[in-house]
Amino acid sequence: MKIRLLLADDHPALLAGLMHELVKLPTLEILGTALDSDTLVELLHKTECDVLVTDYVMPGGKYGDGIGLLSHIRRVKPQLKIVVFTTLENQALTQELAKLGVNGVLGKTQHTSQLISAIHAVYAGSNYFPTKDLITGHSGIMQNPVPNLTLTKREMEVIRLYVSGLSVNEIASQLHRTKQTISSQKASAMRKLGISRDADLFRFAFESGIAPNQ
Repeated sequence: MKIRLLLADDHPALLAGLMHELVKLPTLEILGTALDSDTLVELLHKTECDVLVTDYVMPGGKYGDGIGLLSHIRRVKPQLKIVVFTTLENQALTQELAKLGVNGVLGKTQHTSQLISAIHAVYAGSNYFPTKDLITGHSGIMQNPVPNLTLTKREMEVIRLYVSGLSVNEIASQLHRTKQTISSQKASAMRKLGISRDADLFRFAFESGIAPNQ
């Protein structure tokens, strides 16, 4: 089953770039896009989607943007997963958005692969609020990522492909292994890492650098 997406940003070129990258993934389906907040709210009323990826600053009419727009969306769509993709990389703003019920916040300076991880993580039930270490410049949630040296080469390969958006069946086909073998290797890797949920696996992959660059 695909994750149904709506994308909203007032920059057409950025929106087109996101669509170009995201449509490649077999786990995602883009149901619509919006260049302003009025169009976005209209889309939300007539489209059943799983995850909304939206800019924070969105021009529009009666719905405004920022906190006001996101508050309205949270009221009318309480079950919708929301990822804010913004140029405003501010810890105080991130905290306010988290209080509001936004599920993830990601800066536009981050690679698209991290947005893909965020989409999968929030859909699976996790929150996604990466921070940046101002000394090293590295992004992450954990200061000391769990080492992955205990994973075998094949387990690592399966995890990398899984967090990149491929299903177990697709990985099996690509690696010429059985579905049961891939499932077993994925389960073994998660057990070694002390992870029981896919949402936590996506977060771990981003935090530790396992997630591949798209």
